[in-house]
Amino acid sequence: MATRAGTWRYREQFGDAFGRTYFRRFGPGVASSVGIGTYLGDPTDAVDDRYRESIRLALESGVNHVDTASNYRCGRSERVVGEALSEAAVDRESIVVASKAGFVPFDGDRPDDPAAYVHEAFLETGILSADDLVHGSHAIAPGFIEAMLDRSLDALGVETIDVYYVHNPETQLAERSTEAVYDALEVAFERLERRRLAGDIGGYGVATWDAFRVPPDHESALSLPAILERAERAAATAGADDHGFRAVQVPFNVRMADAFTRATQPTSAADADRCSLLERAHEAGVDVVTSASLGQGALAEPGAIPEPIADQLAGETPAQRAINFARSAPGVTSALVGARDPDHVRENVAAGTFDPLGANAFDAVFE
Repeated sequence: MATRAGTWRYREQFGDAFGRTYFRRFGPGVASSVGIGTYLGDPTDAVDDRYRESIRLALESGVNHVDTASNYRCGRSERVVGEALSEAAVDRESIVVASKAGFVPFDGDRPDDPAAYVHEAFLETGILSADDLVHGSHAIAPGFIEAMLDRSLDALGVETIDVYYVHNPETQLAERSTEAVYDALEVAFERLERRRLAGDIGGYGVATWDAFRVPPDHESALSLPAILERAERAAATAGADDHGFRAVQVPFNVRMADAFTRATQPTSAADADRCSLLERAHEAGVDVVTSASLGQGALAEPGAIPEPIADQLAGETPAQRAINFARSAPGVTSALVGARDPDHVRENVAAGTFDPLGANAFDAVFE
């Protein structure tokens, strides 16, 4: 697993090659503020090869945070991350590895009949019941989360996953009440707490899309303080001295800056006063990782970032300026960027050689 000594050793080997605050505190150690994402791409051998080369290059070039999920690319992304991790000239203790469970994964490719596959692989085996599923594809039942954790550990070929996220829990709100979702998260967190105590994960969190950036009365809204309260209960039930809820993942970029601009979060589980997700997470000591930092590639195009904003961001290319926008937001630990093209990896890593905006300068972008 990633350790304080290992991640700091990784940081020190790059000396002053990167700009100010490129490496940031994450959990017990430090992580690069540019991270590797593995969501996009077809589930093919050719894409596997490109990812493997790109991830290995990134890990050897100053990126020590890699993010994946059990369902990404039909399970292939986790496997390729594990292969790249074993092939790269890096120590396991220097790399923060994150994965997720929530969406039912396929096994290598998309089956001709997805519903039949889910029934055979998950319902008939008892991993899930039909009542656990929302939209036929999403679940956060504790047995499912635990089974997917075992699957992730095997696919990645590691003994410990540093951060294990419950993936898009707001999906459950399509068929369950908010309180029922919090209850389900508490039970899932208890299982994750026990696995943390066993050394299978370093910590856990929630990876979201809508939950933390929509208004509190929105049908997809969840409260970080309420979730943290459930993590505390889960830890107590599992016999842990303190909870292991470490991080949240949210989309954040020039076009989706809600985590900074919208006061969506109560200051406590029962408080009516509101603040932004980034502010609330910072106050709670929870790390924030951003997804969609390039808007799935759209922000890498010339002119995609409004000129008045682009002029204030450091970087030689639109992609570098977009990355530096995400990693400049106060409270952001790491901005994830897709890593399936070696040339793009080099460009993205180079974004870290520029200093991010300071807090006042970032605020000024929105004035």
